[in-house]
Amino acid sequence: MSKKLVALIVLGIFVLSLGLAGCGSQQAAQPAKPKVLKVGTDAAFAPFEFQDEKTKEYVGFDIDLIKAIAKQMGAEVQIQSMGFDGLIPALEAGQIDIAIAGMTITEERAKKVNFSKPYYKSGLTILVKADNNTIKSFKDLEGKKIAVQIGTTGAMEAKKIKDAVIREFNNAPEAFMELKAGGVDAVINDKPVNDYYLSQGGAKDAKTVGDLLKSEDYGIATAKKNTELAQKIDKALDEVIKSGEYEKIYVKWFGKKP
Repeated sequence: MSKKLVALIVLGIFVLSLGLAGCGSQQAAQPAKPKVLKVGTDAAFAPFEFQDEKTKEYVGFDIDLIKAIAKQMGAEVQIQSMGFDGLIPALEAGQIDIAIAGMTITEERAKKVNFSKPYYKSGLTILVKADNNTIKSFKDLEGKKIAVQIGTTGAMEAKKIKDAVIREFNNAPEAFMELKAGGVDAVINDKPVNDYYLSQGGAKDAKTVGDLLKSEDYGIATAKKNTELAQKIDKALDEVIKSGEYEKIYVKWFGKKP
């Protein structure tokens, strides 16, 4: 083999190694993709989560909040809508990482999932038809037909009412429609959801009666085994509140400061 040929081979190897090194540098320079968190919700619970009629995107207080929390964690969210009663099973099966859907923190649920710190204070109210003057309190619901959303605290409380006939629906709008159609005497649901329904035109057919039934706290749920994620959510939620972002989101959806 001639010296000239050897020199050409060495030069070729040197040039090739420089090219590979350059490719490696380019790959290393690319920013890491943010982690994607699979978020489950029940997108029929306005103003917390619902689908925009024009854009078909999921919007609402909960949606904005979980996006802000994820951003604080350096992550992105992928929203999946499902029935409310399917959220906890989906967490347990590992199909979603987080559930946020106006979910009240209860002892029973806390046995199955981890909850974040409370992020919203709610309670239950009664809706009746606008011309109904006989039902004025929870006591007046005895023996009446009541519509509720399946798996909610509203459903739990309704089942405690003496001789009441409970009709469970997949979501709140279905319960409201049943009231409007005269199929039930009342709806028991979360106060902010009932209020939003009335503000969006429902007041033509329905009204709120009685006092607020018990105070409830909403929490963000994660799988029982995923304690690390639960801790990160709490930390990020604190930062979102501290920065003033929480207040901005609250005012956007409820028209007042928390």
